[in-house]
Amino acid sequence: MSGKAHTHHHHDDAGGFVAAVEHASEARGLRLTPLRKEVLELIAAAGKPVKAYDLLDQLRERHGNAAPPTVYRSLDFLLEQGFIHKLESINAYVSCHHPAEAHQVPFLICDNCASAQEVCDARVAELIEAQARAFGFRPQAQTLEVHGLCKHCRKS
Repeated sequence: MSGKAHTHHHHDDAGGFVAAVEHASEARGLRLTPLRKEVLELIAAAGKPVKAYDLLDQLRERHGNAAPPTVYRSLDFLLEQGFIHKLESINAYVSCHHPAEAHQVPFLICDNCASAQEVCDARVAELIEAQARAFGFRPQAQTLEVHGLCKHCRKS
């Protein structure tokens, strides 16, 4: 990644996002099972971070017999492939703005409306990585979540 902000296409609509994931899955030779796709669609349609048990409740409304392990297996697959992100501080999942590329990004999380904005600037992750190396630390994963109030909630 270059040391500047991304200029890639964001998938703001749920259908476009799911189509991008299907394309990326096909290109990588991955199997996007019907359940994985359905979990992905639910996350994309939510428009904000969604918790695993909320996904489970939605699946049970549709199918009646969804079990927690099946939802968590789907979430694990989607996370592993970089199609979604897990926001650790609120234990919720969001769709990734650019599912075709591997990356680490910080999130701005609104404590009022629970929205999450992906910060698409590689410089942040690169700076953390460089600082870790300077301390002789070898990072395995990065999670940076900044809490506060979004522009909409600040205006209200």
